[in-house]
Amino acid sequence: MDLTQEQREFFEKHSMKMLELAYNYNRHEKVFKPDGYGKYTADCGDTVAISLTTMKKVIQHVSLEIEGCVYTNACANSVAELVEGKTVDDAWEVSAEQVSEMLETLPAESFHCAELAVNALFLALTDFKKRPVTNH
Repeated sequence: MDLTQEQREFFEKHSMKMLELAYNYNRHEKVFKPDGYGKYTADCGDTVAISLTTMKKVIQHVSLEIEGCVYTNACANSVAELVEGKTVDDAWEVSAEQVSEMLETLPAESFHCAELAVNALFLALTDFKKRPVTNH
């Protein structure tokens, strides 16, 4: 596969973790009865929707619906990795700074993508708290 100069420069300037999460679409799926759901759109127009699947207040799986750039996808995947296996209460501790640190090479001008993903998570956690207690 022949890459353009711009593509080569993109791959050379980013960490493996950033590249792995930027091009990971395994969590892209629609969940019809999530335990918590949050959707947030940033000023740039990018949107992250997060669906939580839980068991006994532990986040088992995070599903994503993304409309945005590779940085938005990377940040949303980072949020998912940071909260899966944690309790809902512990998930509130995730920050945009943690997302940026995890990715290692998130450009400063794209930090709003980390904030976008975390805001979508917080909306999903808020929705979880509002729902009647079932398996969580």
